[in-house]
Amino acid sequence: QVQLVESGGGLVQAGGSLRLSCAASGRTFDSYTMGWFRQAPGKEREFVTAISWSLGITSYADSVKGRFTISKNNHKNTIDLQMNSLKPEDTAIYYCAARRFPIPTMNDGGYDYWGQGTQVTVSS
Repeated sequence: QVQLVESGGGLVQAGGSLRLSCAASGRTFDSYTMGWFRQAPGKEREFVTAISWSLGITSYADSVKGRFTISKNNHKNTIDLQMNSLKPEDTAIYYCAARRFPIPTMNDGGYDYWGQGTQVTVSS
């Protein structure tokens, strides 16, 4: 069992920045992939980005490429999401997820563990 806890959400103006963090604990493995998904009201959950814990391989949705950066901290067992040039359409609940394989996927069905989410709101 893996526990994931997100933090760092909040309210920012368009063009601003925000940094999210996901803390992982429990029976984790170095071969896991860690990912971020988001869900806006009335919308389906969508893939944002993911990183292989051991390999450092990253993947980004086209909508955030060049604006968001995912990174990992091996000492703290955390995954961070740096979000720059935020847009109102980035407003959503952001979820951290873990996959039991080292290669990232954009399919949320490929992830085995989920956090409770943190709210990000971008005003115009």
